Amino acid sequence: MSESGPEIIDLASLPGVACPCGTARRGFADRADFAGTIHLTEIDRAAKTHYHQQHTEVYVVLECDAEAAIELDGKRHPVSPKTSILIPPGTRHRAVGRMQVLIVCLPKFDPDDEHFD
Repeated sequence: MSESGPEIIDLASLPGVACPCGTARRGFADRADFAGTIHLTEIDRAAKTHYHQQHTEVYVVLECDAEAAIELDGKRHPVSPKTSILIPPGTRHRAVGRMQVLIVCLPKFDPDDEHFD
């Protein structure tokens, strides 16, 4: 991990990784001096309900379908661009509909902390 001062990245140019929501591009994962990761995530219609035991996530909706929503512990909430959602550990969640979101994940993302019922 590096600690080399300010860093600028183009999230869209990072390699995409499959995730329960669709495709994520994860930034700052190699920074020892930053406790989290930033994800640019393209959510598709096949997003799966999941939860994290350790991670807190903040979703910021950048773009979305008109009928897009976020499901939190089984309850659906409509979203629109510039909506932000705080998702604490243990909250079952999934995005409904196509959307592009920026996700702040604390602590750093760990794929072993994705759980399904």
